[in-house]
Amino acid sequence: MIQIKDVHYALSKKIILDQLTQEFPQNQLIALIGPNGAGKSSLLSLLGRLQKASSGDIFINQTEIQKWNHKKLAQKLAILRQTNHLPLQITVEELISFGRYPYSRNKFTQQDNTHIELAIEAMQLKDMRKQPISQLSGGQLQRALIALVLAQDTPYLLLDEPLNNLDLSHANHFMHYLKTLVQQFNKTIIIVLHDINFAANFADYIVAMKDGKIFTHGTTETIIQTEILTQIFEFPITIHQIQDKKFCLYFT
Repeated sequence: MIQIKDVHYALSKKIILDQLTQEFPQNQLIALIGPNGAGKSSLLSLLGRLQKASSGDIFINQTEIQKWNHKKLAQKLAILRQTNHLPLQITVEELISFGRYPYSRNKFTQQDNTHIELAIEAMQLKDMRKQPISQLSGGQLQRALIALVLAQDTPYLLLDEPLNNLDLSHANHFMHYLKTLVQQFNKTIIIVLHDINFAANFADYIVAMKDGKIFTHGTTETIIQTEILTQIFEFPITIHQIQDKKFCLYFT
């Protein structure tokens, strides 16, 4: 389980996250939603130990995150960032293989190769596995980066706006795949989403942030409500039922 307690994060005296306390439910797809500047990506960076909180504690399976051995943490938790600095002279398959380094470095076992193949298949990259990543479109590169994280095969996945650059077909396929990981393989996934319709129809649980604080949290059914969403985004949002699915309408 991932828990945060009194987490405060500031940069150059500017408060980014203000005394957050939250428990993220196990084996669920958890969406982080909220307006720009709410602190969603910053929180994910702290959970992935890419940044260190100014104060407070973050626990992964009841052990404070700073006490985790780097290799052991990489076997427990994988994170997809919004921006990545990549060596351009590698192929798609070589990029994805980096996900197995916490286990075998570059001496891959059959198990490592199996996870790499599963990730390539999951993100529909078979036809471009030998292609240099420098030749990929933005959407193709995003799928390769997601596959890298999937190949790491960790109990916890932290995904910062993974739908960026994905077309509708691949975004829909990927969200269905995440649900499979949760339901069949007991993964716990925390995902930053800007499209609240994906959150409404795929998330099990929602944590809504605003102004560096947790505004509200709860099951998707309780959060996807007109009054709550309008308060979060300060913009009129109405909920409509279409073929047993909730659709958030925010065009005015």
